[in-house]
Amino acid sequence: MIDYQANRHFALAMDAEDQLAEFRNRFHLPKTRSGEDCVYLCGNSLGPMPKAARAHVEQELSDWERLAVDGHVKAKNPWTTYHERFTHQLAGLVGAKPVEVVAMNTLTVNLHLMLVSFYRPTPERHKIVMEANAFPSDLYAVKSHIAFHGYDPATTLVELQPRPGETTLRMEDMEAYLHEHGGSVALVLLGVVNYYTGQAFNMQRLTQAAHARGCLIGFDLAHAVGNLLLRLHDWQVDFAVWCSYKYLNAGPGAVAGCFVHERHGDARDLPRFAGWWGHDQSRRFLMEPAFQPIFGAAGWQLSNPPILSLAPLKAALDLFDEVGMPRLRAKSELLTGYLEFLLNQFGGDMLTIITPADKAQRGAQLSLRVRNNGRALFQALLARHFICDWREPDVIRVAPAPLFNTFLDVYRFAGAVRGSLL
Repeated sequence: MIDYQANRHFALAMDAEDQLAEFRNRFHLPKTRSGEDCVYLCGNSLGPMPKAARAHVEQELSDWERLAVDGHVKAKNPWTTYHERFTHQLAGLVGAKPVEVVAMNTLTVNLHLMLVSFYRPTPERHKIVMEANAFPSDLYAVKSHIAFHGYDPATTLVELQPRPGETTLRMEDMEAYLHEHGGSVALVLLGVVNYYTGQAFNMQRLTQAAHARGCLIGFDLAHAVGNLLLRLHDWQVDFAVWCSYKYLNAGPGAVAGCFVHERHGDARDLPRFAGWWGHDQSRRFLMEPAFQPIFGAAGWQLSNPPILSLAPLKAALDLFDEVGMPRLRAKSELLTGYLEFLLNQFGGDMLTIITPADKAQRGAQLSLRVRNNGRALFQALLARHFICDWREPDVIRVAPAPLFNTFLDVYRFAGAVRGSLL
């Protein structure tokens, strides 16, 4: 266990020993007017640009310029199979078999596609279980599917609440609900890391609890992919969706990802919305009227992917391949732990960290609740070039990301908070 110290010398010493320190230089970070790097602690909202991303996009622009339609087969990276470049890298990040993952669409589009297939309500089993304060887009999608099937979201959607006086959910309470009421639940859908509190749920235990009662279970990995160690295949998760613009650093609105466990890969009894890019590749251009899905997650594709939006993802995933998630996670725990240590030195009653202290229940994010006018503190931090974000009604989210943040970043941020509070 690290013996943290609340001084600049300690932060600099930790940075000097950091084996991942050089990766910071692989990113463009926002600058102050004087040309210095801002302290960027907002990778949980939008990751910064990998320097290699430009070359990947320019390659596709060049091929489009030279080849036009022939780029589908003659480009350096032919566009017809372009999405396949990401399969093995994404599978490694989420702990899946290659056939179980695909890069496509955006997160909420993928969630809608998964709900079409995996939310199959009956009068006896129609409820969807989510965590309280789930990300609003997930909530909107779920309510729309409940209503589409003729049920009332007010009674069909179950939002698991923390105990009175607590801010996060207890695993034993979530498991107890499923044990007692699982017979009426069609689907469990959870954000692996809650966007607001930063709490990370135990996916393996929850999947076991759901399956024990005959429920399907899916996860939103928006704040988990590239942040936590994941084993979706081994944990028997039914499906998962994620975006690529947060911890994966693939750019604003980047192409998202989807996981479907291989046991569902050829399930013809599952309804699905079909499109030609999910059709049997060997027969796709025969233009046949009958849909024949590709086995696995790729069979849920709809349209040919947006190449210019996919290109930066390759630059980002190459960095993750080079570092490896175990090393990233190890540094992440140290960074977040150091931030927690520093804030606890002076926070007292003025500042509360609502993210669990247990490192197994959080990723690279701490959510801070300030007693008096947290928004004013947030604005003061922005004015001093510390970039984090504010989430209504009362939380500042801070995310020290191991690929580009330093211990000195964390030390300086804590000092700015202290200077603004005291």
